[in-house]
Amino acid sequence: MTVSGWDGASVLEGTRRMLERRSELLEQGGRMIGWKLAFGAPHWLDKFGHAGPLVGFLAESNVRPPGATVSCRGWIHPVAEPEIAVYLGRDVDEPDRVADSISGLGAAIELADVDSPPEDIGEVLEGNIFHRAVVLGQPDHSRIGGSVVGMRARITNNGSEIADTEDLAALTGDLVSILGHTARLLQAAGARLKGGEVVIAGSVIPPIPVRPGDEVKFELVPLPPISVTV
Repeated sequence: MTVSGWDGASVLEGTRRMLERRSELLEQGGRMIGWKLAFGAPHWLDKFGHAGPLVGFLAESNVRPPGATVSCRGWIHPVAEPEIAVYLGRDVDEPDRVADSISGLGAAIELADVDSPPEDIGEVLEGNIFHRAVVLGQPDHSRIGGSVVGMRARITNNGSEIADTEDLAALTGDLVSILGHTARLLQAAGARLKGGEVVIAGSVIPPIPVRPGDEVKFELVPLPPISVTV
């Protein structure tokens, strides 16, 4: 059974509200570096009945280097999400040819605080889908077009392995397909994917609940590992 209020029109209106907040931050001197995708796992698509992931924005002020410490004290439900970062080398003018714009892939760890139930899509999107920070690793610019062939995700929490998988699309969907969906949704809402931006494509495993002192490490083989401590 789907949850009402998450139909295509609601997603589009919520995306416009997200873009309005993004514009307000730009007017205040903020700098945007790209976009984040969320709620694209099969069980969320089934529950909410939408066609693809929701889209939020990435602000430069929320980017942290690998190995950083990001305090989660006072958060309601902090989680870490190991994700693939997709780098765009040029503007996406035709969503069906989004692969032509992908200039590389890298590892990312997003930190989010699920501070309220994800029921009202307008509030979820206007709140930028619970985003708090992101750690970005070194991009691999040999991955033109977005191929993940030969890549593997190894993830530990406080030194204990919690995942080692080559199935990087199980919870996100195919990178090129979800980037095409993102491009179409942003175009419909009055924006677009641009060269020089990065898109974090959704967690490759279920979000990892974390608490102060935890260290999450993500190795997107063959790239160097990245980590964050909360």
